Amino acid sequence: MPRILIPMILAGGKGERFWPLSRQTYPKQFLSLDGSGLSLLQATAKRLLAVAGGWDDVWVVTAAHLAEGVRAQLPQLPEKNLLIEPEGRDTAPAVTWATLEATKRYGEEAVLGFFPADHWIDDLESFTQTLAAAAALSQEQGAIATLGIKPNVPSTGYGYIEQDDTRLGSFGNLPAYRVSRFTEKPDSATAQQFLDSGRFSWNSGIFVFQAKTALAELQHHAPEILQPLQERGVVAYPTLTKLSIDYALMEKTDKACVLPVTFGWDDLGDWNAIERLVKQPEDHNVELGEHVCLDSKSCIFYTQDKDELVATIGLEDVVVVRAGKATLIVKKERTQDIKQLLKQIHANPKYASLL
Repeated sequence: MPRILIPMILAGGKGERFWPLSRQTYPKQFLSLDGSGLSLLQATAKRLLAVAGGWDDVWVVTAAHLAEGVRAQLPQLPEKNLLIEPEGRDTAPAVTWATLEATKRYGEEAVLGFFPADHWIDDLESFTQTLAAAAALSQEQGAIATLGIKPNVPSTGYGYIEQDDTRLGSFGNLPAYRVSRFTEKPDSATAQQFLDSGRFSWNSGIFVFQAKTALAELQHHAPEILQPLQERGVVAYPTLTKLSIDYALMEKTDKACVLPVTFGWDDLGDWNAIERLVKQPEDHNVELGEHVCLDSKSCIFYTQDKDELVATIGLEDVVVVRAGKATLIVKKERTQDIKQLLKQIHANPKYASLL
């Protein structure tokens, strides 16, 4: 299959809300969470192989302390396609540096796609067709194309994209619209309004553009990030502002366009995502590991050591995770607070081995 675009996988995240399974040197993207046997990073790379036309044009951007893990998980990845950040500065520097490096190899006309390493997508054919449509949109309209997931529930855990009334035409049978605005995670009432309006999509964090378009927009909106990397390369990292690409570019550019899509997608933000992926209608609980219970329901149980047993009585809407020498017990509604808990654990040196 010919190359549709050059995929750039962003694999520097921490995935702290999957602690204690996720650790500093073994973050969420290295975990297998859906029963497939593939880590999230491996699954992401696998689905992008057809898009890239093979391993020679798959790229990964990661942090220095994760580079060996990426090499171990993706042994087919060419070393020249592994971009190693000396320190994390959020996604704007990562995207900018990767765009500059890809431009050196492919030229400014190249179409690049950026993909989080830790998302789940269920329909490979639809996904590939959507990326072809996004590539065409970026080339024909000079757009920075985003994939917006049509919401089916008023989720408060996702960012949203509002499309305006300007339909740019159809690309691969998908309608494309100008982006009116990006909105961070709303409260439940606002999320319901978004859903009812039919004008909002979930922000997938996936975007596609021609290199020349992004570089011109970065020069206009984020020169403090672009210029040091142009002039000094990766050694400029410690001086760069820590910014997300959404804030640095996507919320400011007038080139942003959205393709609302319907394939199954999840950003796997915390332990509750496991239930969405694997729970069957007839199951009382999600059990990934040995579990015996009396009157426990609507719970998630995970044990890293399959020889260990978790036994529970009378629990409901609780997540229990046993990994290494750490055990997490949390109400489902509080899983977003795991990052806050980790701040306390970080503060105590005796827990260093658990991070």
